[in-house]
Amino acid sequence: MVIIFQHLFTRYLKKPIVTHFYLKLKKLTPIQLSILKNEYPLFGKLSDQHQSYFEHRVARFIDKTQFIGKQGLVVTEQMKVLVAATSIMLTFGFRKYLLDLINTVILYPESYYSQINEANHKGETNPQLKAIVFSWKDFKQGYNIGDDNLNLGIHEFGHAIHLNASINNDVSSVIFSRGFQNLTSYLQNNPRLREHLIASKYFRAYAYTNQFEFFAVLLENFIETPKEFKSQFPHLYSYIKEMLNFKFAGY
Repeated sequence: MVIIFQHLFTRYLKKPIVTHFYLKLKKLTPIQLSILKNEYPLFGKLSDQHQSYFEHRVARFIDKTQFIGKQGLVVTEQMKVLVAATSIMLTFGFRKYLLDLINTVILYPESYYSQINEANHKGETNPQLKAIVFSWKDFKQGYNIGDDNLNLGIHEFGHAIHLNASINNDVSSVIFSRGFQNLTSYLQNNPRLREHLIASKYFRAYAYTNQFEFFAVLLENFIETPKEFKSQFPHLYSYIKEMLNFKFAGY
């Protein structure tokens, strides 16, 4: 009966019955919390209660994830907090917020050569290794300008969330996957919308590579310039908000 109720609740209200429930909230170290407060703008936009939940989730991500520095890069607390916060920001509306697909974060000093597809990369998600990989230089650059709609961390974690949802059936994955299907159908049923999107030049050209890159780029715009996104493309904005259950920090 409980499962049936949850299924119906999710189907019609398109959100988990409960998003936040913790027996005990985990705390960051004072240094980690200072980094989160001073270097992650979204944290300051949250209510006091949501800040405590966000801190708990960031602490859990750091504890559950292996961080590896490559080419002599020493992993710092700043790196751990900012990477963890990016993932938690995007899954903050999820009931199950840690991604099964990711248990390792690999950091390079700058762009690196990937042997998988024999090309230079700034970042990638590797399901086989259960890893997400970043050029730290480019990851940080994504936050240096907060409204240019170009953020490597958001983009790659967007891919990771998408892939993770495709192999899971928890309530948040189901909501995400249904939302993505609805988003895809909306685009397919409105062929003139693509022309409008391209003509607006609001989304960078890379968005039109395929449907997966389209979502990842939309996500960057959604986070960095939400007011402009909502004003120009309200239907697309609503789909992203619904998929992520992103109902906090003024979104």
